[in-house]
Amino acid sequence: MARPNVRVAAVKALLPVVKQQESLSGTLPFQQEQVAEKDRGLLQELCFGTLRWLTRLEGIRNQLVSKPFKTKDRDVDLLLLLGLYQLIYTRIPAHAAINETVAGAKLLKKDWAKGLLNGCLRRFQREEEELIEQLQRSDAARLAHPNWLLQQLQQDWPEQWPEAVDANNQHPPMILRVNHSQSRRDGYLAKLAEAEITAVACDFAPDAIRLEKATDVTRLPGFDQGMISVQDEAAQLAADLLQLQPGQRVLDACAAPGGKTAHMLEREPSLSVVAVDSEANRLKRVEENFQRLQLSAELHCSDITQLDNWWDGQQFDRILLDAPCSATGVIRRHPDIKWLRRKTDIPALAELQQSMLQLLWKTLKPGGILVYATCSVLAMENARNIETFLTQSDARLIGPVNAPYGLDTGFGQQLLPQPQGHDGFFYAVLEKPA
Repeated sequence: MARPNVRVAAVKALLPVVKQQESLSGTLPFQQEQVAEKDRGLLQELCFGTLRWLTRLEGIRNQLVSKPFKTKDRDVDLLLLLGLYQLIYTRIPAHAAINETVAGAKLLKKDWAKGLLNGCLRRFQREEEELIEQLQRSDAARLAHPNWLLQQLQQDWPEQWPEAVDANNQHPPMILRVNHSQSRRDGYLAKLAEAEITAVACDFAPDAIRLEKATDVTRLPGFDQGMISVQDEAAQLAADLLQLQPGQRVLDACAAPGGKTAHMLEREPSLSVVAVDSEANRLKRVEENFQRLQLSAELHCSDITQLDNWWDGQQFDRILLDAPCSATGVIRRHPDIKWLRRKTDIPALAELQQSMLQLLWKTLKPGGILVYATCSVLAMENARNIETFLTQSDARLIGPVNAPYGLDTGFGQQLLPQPQGHDGFFYAVLEKPA
């Protein structure tokens, strides 16, 4: 059976995303299975790139078509956006990009659209400079972010927001975490050099390495043996902030996909770790990662707020609450977040985060430490949440202290995404009075 056109596969992956029904991580894997293996990288690039620059592409499309596409023709609309993305942002020869995109209309059984797509894409070639110049009139189109998010970033980070927006639109670096129980960073950097893979030590997390170019994990020395894992530098900071000691009982709430849980155990193998997550398929990934890393923890598939389902009543020495959030700090890794998230989502998320803090606090031993973390860059989910919690509990804010990374908000440390550096993240370290 013939493999489908890569552009059509991209349309099918993107359609549920732009309709705000599903994330790209949910739609893309199936479509990748439908195309030839050699085309999977291209498919991913087309999907990620189109979502990364969606408002810019839509701004150009609006200049090329006289009236909006009908709802039933959103697939044709996406084909046009994909074609524009190829012409602007990829090295695909223009004739190939146009021909393959136009051919997609026939495969979608919309032959009527072939002439429209061809005409629009060739007009863009002729008028590219003028069409792109028009985008300067709209912040959303120029900066490739929805207006509500731009306004929120400007409000929360009046000086830093341009750099954060710019970082969001870049390709993220590939960061590795060296398994502390098997190796040290300098030793693994030497192994990478022997394998002719260029890499450098990251600035802040002691186990973190940044690759010059992303590569397949199968090329990485010792990956199958659990010597390294892929994890952003910001996420790796949690293990140190927990101030782990041998034999402690630790809770990793909302643990999937398990990177932070694994990092704890790599640092202190004698820990007794309880890891909880509400999604069974994500918890399965934790199990798979643990198998490769030869680690073990007590895993529970449960809503963390349903204590009776997973908690045995024994209090924890340490708790990591990596709370569900807007994920606005990892947009460059998941560009669909820009278009799936809504302004109205943020207060509801902040309320959920606060309720988790309040509930889990009673499971922490006196003298214990809870690290509150999100991959959000919005103050409502982060500093404002901690400020509220401190007024409603006996918690004491003890860190991060004099951190060389991020911005001190007075209620925790906010990391904004850095080009060729860490993702956006927030940390607050809270101590319970003894």
